[in-house]
Amino acid sequence: MPLRVAIAEDSYLVREGLSQLLTGVAGLDIVAVSEDTYSLIDAIERETPDVVLTDIRMPPFREREGIRVAAQLRETHPEIGVVILSQYADPALALELFESGSKGRAYLLKERIGNRGELVDAIEAVANGRSVVDPKIIDALIAERARSATSPLDELTTREREVLAEVATGKSNAAIATSLFLTKRAVEKHINAIFMKLNLRESEDTSRRVKAALMFLTEESAGQAPPGV
Repeated sequence: MPLRVAIAEDSYLVREGLSQLLTGVAGLDIVAVSEDTYSLIDAIERETPDVVLTDIRMPPFREREGIRVAAQLRETHPEIGVVILSQYADPALALELFESGSKGRAYLLKERIGNRGELVDAIEAVANGRSVVDPKIIDALIAERARSATSPLDELTTREREVLAEVATGKSNAAIATSLFLTKRAVEKHINAIFMKLNLRESEDTSRRVKAALMFLTEESAGQAPPGV
C-alpha cells in the first residue's frame, strides 16, 4: 500500500511545488493539501495519513504551529510520522520538535525541497518510525562541540555510553533493558548518572533525554568526519 501523505504549507508556490514534486512518486499518495493549521488538523482527522509534511510556521499565528501539531499527534495519533520543513537552521527548533520523542520525526531545511530523493527518504523514514535531522543542524552542533577542548561524554563509562547510544535511537527504558540484558532499574540508574555527568538539568523547553541523545549523535558525527573537518 502506498504511504498516505498530507501536505501543509501556507505559501501557495511552495505548497503547489511540493504537491507536484511528490505526485506520481511510486509508493506515495498525496491525500490532502492544506494552507493553515486548522485545515491540516481537519485533513488529518478526515484522511488519517501515514505522514504529515508541514511547514514549521503557518497561520493563524505563524509561530511554531508545525512543531505543535507534531507534539499533538504524539498524543492523539502516535502512528503518524511528521516531517517539519523549516527555513531556520536552528538546533533549538530541532530540539523542540524532538522533545516529545524522536521516533517518526524529521526536521529538514526548506532548501531540501529541491531534492526529491531526500524528501522522499525522510517521508519513508518517519513512516517507519525513524528520525531524520538535517545535516546543517548536525553541522551546527558539531561546530559548537568543536569550540570545547574536551567532550563531556568522555566522563561516561563504557556501559553508560552503551545506554546513551540506545537512548539516541529513541528506545524506551524497557527496550534498552531488553537490548542490553539489564534490569529496567539498572537502566534508570545509568541514565540518571549520564544526566549528572553531562550536567543536564530538566528545562521547560527541552528534555534532558533529547539533549543527551543529540550530544551523543553530534560526537558520533564528528568522529566520522574526515581530518580537518
